[in-house]
Amino acid sequence: MPKTPVPAELEAVLIRPNPAIVATVRPDGQPVSVATWYLYDNGRILLNMDGGRKRLAYLRNDPRVSLTVLDGDDWYSHISLQGKVAELSDDDDLSGIDRVSEHYTGHAYSTRDRPRVNAWIEVQTWHAWGKLAQS
Repeated sequence: MPKTPVPAELEAVLIRPNPAIVATVRPDGQPVSVATWYLYDNGRILLNMDGGRKRLAYLRNDPRVSLTVLDGDDWYSHISLQGKVAELSDDDDLSGIDRVSEHYTGHAYSTRDRPRVNAWIEVQTWHAWGKLAQS
């Protein structure tokens, strides 16, 4: 797998609000994957989670992450990014979730009464598949 940086032509895909799946690792070693929103920002990934989510607990225990980003509706063409959580911080003013929500929906996040946490992921390796592998 190639190391970073991610090539500019793939970054052009990553900055769009594409469907994505994040995988984390449970304490017993079992991988867990769920659909997620993300924001690609200057070579790093921002994930924002409800403070009560299991995946947040998993990331606190084991910072390894894999994020697979689908190229729009073409699920065969995708980019997978592997890395580690470099920073976890409370999103007290909800600015992190609002950035991500506005990226996907054009609006601030509607649920305002739950604690949120920002997870900044440092990308270590990546690979592309399908038409994106031609980039």
